[in-house]
Amino acid sequence: MAGNRRFVTDTAWHPNQNAGRRAAVAGEQHPFAVIVGCSDSRLAAEIIFDRGLGDLFVVRTAGHTVGPEVLGSVEYAVSVLRTPLVVVLGHDSCGAVQAARAALATGAAPTGHLGAVVDAVVPSLRQAQAAGVNDLNEIVDIHIAQTVTAMLGSSATLAAEVSAGRCAVVGMSYRLAAGEVRAVAAEPAELVAELASAA
Repeated sequence: MAGNRRFVTDTAWHPNQNAGRRAAVAGEQHPFAVIVGCSDSRLAAEIIFDRGLGDLFVVRTAGHTVGPEVLGSVEYAVSVLRTPLVVVLGHDSCGAVQAARAALATGAAPTGHLGAVVDAVVPSLRQAQAAGVNDLNEIVDIHIAQTVTAMLGSSATLAAEVSAGRCAVVGMSYRLAAGEVRAVAAEPAELVAELASAA
């Protein structure tokens, strides 16, 4: 969060981005966080958190959707590299959420492999619909929280690391225009209840 504040206020340090750091991490890595983020080109984790080489273990997919390869990458980071933090990083105006919303509304499934992205987002949309949540960015928050829950429910390795206190998993949302990152409730049911009561 401190790095993000530096990015937002245009006081970035650009740490660990020189030849010395490159040489230091060439033989091994010890990232302090895993970022499971959206592949949106405006969501470059090392930049928005003001970090450098060897700091972040980054996995990006459209809509931060989670499949076996993503889970395997996260499990490698937390169980082999001993990375103590996993961040699910979404953002406002998410195109994957918009595509899934359009597919549900029209009944027209997207072509090609985009259908897998939409299918992974649909459960979050159904949660939002059940709670009467219609705002796109509130739906994105629900999807971030749902991704946290899905990761913990699908990976016994990750769940064990969290249970043992060796790792934490959090959801965060990035505001494209402002550049700010904020925490999102970890449990989608809790977030849905908050959003429904505020409506």
